[in-house]
Amino acid sequence: MLNVLATCAVLSAAAIELPGGPPVGMDYLAYDSANHRIWVPAGNTGSVDVVDTTKRKIVRLDGFATSPSPRPGRPNMGPSSVAVGEKEVWVGNRGDNKLCSFDRRTLKRRTCLQLGSMPDGLAYVAATDELWVTTPRDKSIAIFDVKGKPPAVPTFINLSGSPEGYAVDGMRSVFYTNLEDKDKTLAIDIKTHKVAATWSPGCGAEGPRGLSLDSARRLLFVACTNGVVTLDLAREGKVVSHLKTGAGVDNIDYFPPRSLLYIASAKDATLTIARVGDEGTLTAIATMPTAEGARNPVVDGTGTAYVTDSHGGKLIVIQPPAH
Repeated sequence: MLNVLATCAVLSAAAIELPGGPPVGMDYLAYDSANHRIWVPAGNTGSVDVVDTTKRKIVRLDGFATSPSPRPGRPNMGPSSVAVGEKEVWVGNRGDNKLCSFDRRTLKRRTCLQLGSMPDGLAYVAATDELWVTTPRDKSIAIFDVKGKPPAVPTFINLSGSPEGYAVDGMRSVFYTNLEDKDKTLAIDIKTHKVAATWSPGCGAEGPRGLSLDSARRLLFVACTNGVVTLDLAREGKVVSHLKTGAGVDNIDYFPPRSLLYIASAKDATLTIARVGDEGTLTAIATMPTAEGARNPVVDGTGTAYVTDSHGGKLIVIQPPAH
């Protein structure tokens, strides 16, 4: 089912300027609901900016390594991804391929682990107290058991393509990721580390990107570069809806209390908010201009979206629609 972007409410926006920029290279952000904080890995600045969403104040965690980007003209690489655990927050760094943890409440640095390949997405799996790290260059997922003292060497799940994006269903012990170069979406059993199902989201040659999950309704949202599709997990991953937005979609986020999905189109400089129906149908209900290159929204506990504007060195803050 195709739902085009039609009549939508227009939302208001503000901005949070980040230190050390512009630019401020940003990729995977994360929200800590217990402490009302957005964790912002600020790549080229060699820091992580922790934003208090109630006071809009920033605590800067610095001292992260950076290294030149392999892409000419791009800012240096540095911290790029975050996973919020039970008592600590993990940060993945492309500058030195390390994973470092911080106390979730005090922000004090705790321990660091060394990876042999560049980390991409990080996910904390509460059911097994593990840290799962997608490593697309190796076509694998690295898994650290972080109960007690973490081991120096992870276990690996080897894949047939490059993993991109992730979502975790803790209720059913399933880890979801995409194979960007194969246009496939995988369901991996968390306990056995085996691929349990493979689906085709139909994103095309550019492949799927980010993932979000409605665990209660068993709906998996897969970002394509020009929109989002819904996979019905109760019907063997059948594609039940396709919402086309602007170009340049990467990561997406979902707000379960209001069944709202947030999709930022970097090339079209817009944020689309879609309502998800009971059958997984996606209907665009609001749109907001952002900035060229702005992408990867993360949503706080009120439904407010924080969209990364790396070129402008800021977060674009967009309030949810009233209804």
